[in-house]
Amino acid sequence: MAIQGEIQTERRSDTLRLNLGPQHPSTHGVLRLELELDGELVVSCTPVIGYLHTGIEKTFEQKTYLHGVTLTDRMDYLNPLGNNLAYALSVEKLFGDECVIPERAVIARVLLAELTRINSHLVWVGTTGLELGASSVFLYAFREREVLLDLFEEMSGARMMTSFIRPGGLADDLTPEWLAAAEQFVDVLPARLDDYEALLTDNPLFRERMIGIGVLSAEDAIAMGVSGPILRASGVPHDIRKANPYCSYERFQFDAIVADNGDCYDRYKVRIAEMREAVKICKQAFRMLDEIGPGPVKTSNRKIAPPPRAELSHSMEALIHHFKLFTEGIRPPAGEAYVPVESPRGELGFYVVSDGSGKPVRVHDRGPSFANLQVISLIAEGALVADLIAIISSLDPVMGDVDR
Repeated sequence: MAIQGEIQTERRSDTLRLNLGPQHPSTHGVLRLELELDGELVVSCTPVIGYLHTGIEKTFEQKTYLHGVTLTDRMDYLNPLGNNLAYALSVEKLFGDECVIPERAVIARVLLAELTRINSHLVWVGTTGLELGASSVFLYAFREREVLLDLFEEMSGARMMTSFIRPGGLADDLTPEWLAAAEQFVDVLPARLDDYEALLTDNPLFRERMIGIGVLSAEDAIAMGVSGPILRASGVPHDIRKANPYCSYERFQFDAIVADNGDCYDRYKVRIAEMREAVKICKQAFRMLDEIGPGPVKTSNRKIAPPPRAELSHSMEALIHHFKLFTEGIRPPAGEAYVPVESPRGELGFYVVSDGSGKPVRVHDRGPSFANLQVISLIAEGALVADLIAIISSLDPVMGDVDR
């Protein structure tokens, strides 16, 4: 009989082999798990990926740098604005000192990234509750998420695939009305998080399904390249926003949430606490934007970003330049760049290679779900089949972030 955390060296001849997924809803997408079972115990669990392969990384090579932004939205589709940000930072790094982003755009990027983190974690807590029997949490979490999606739609015209953060800044400024609505959402959210915790945190059934399940040690987490809430739930205090700040995160006061046990329950607690920290960051961003006041949200370097809309309506030269940027593309100097950011799932970054033309030679995405998913082979051994549902959910994989 297998014991969780130990590896069997001998395989029984009468074990059962079966597939979980890729159509099973609890695998969070088209993930297939090849299971070897000894009764209800998992002897081995091998993830099989590739069912959602889109070739997005190769498609980047056929797109201009600006058109490539639309591809980033569709990778980790629960973190579209965060994907935009990671890609934009790498492209801007290629330009070096030529690309100076206005302060208003920098702070707005932080605000949008944290609202997207909340959006992603809301989906996680809702679907996790649904899969473990607390279906009401799903309805409540998606109620809050709908408010965020409405805000994103008002901001960009799209609920999910916003393409709003772009190399050189933002697509447009955030209006006072939009900021007021977003601030109202942020003010209400902590009380809603209290409601989720009232339903889940001390719920004996939820705790039984989560505590001591899928334990991942700090040593194994580091060895396997895990990042994000999964890494911090195993006791490793690594948050890129703290360790290697970007977008002026060093100006914000917040905590990197860390737990000790590395089980499914700690991953739940970390994500709930991270939403509370995201609320703190958002409130600071609102104050900073109010102090900065209205201003540009795109770099003044017209080789990188198009002119503001006001110029387009009054200048034929600006209109022609805008058209050329979107048809011929921006042209970063030859070189390579990689800038990691802290996505809701961990370290996300785009490795971009330029040859000086209007299209990248290579774009590779360091997707956190891809690295995080591999630990399921380790932490599922010795668990019950029913525990697999909690384990998969606790890893929070997005298959668009895996199959690229």
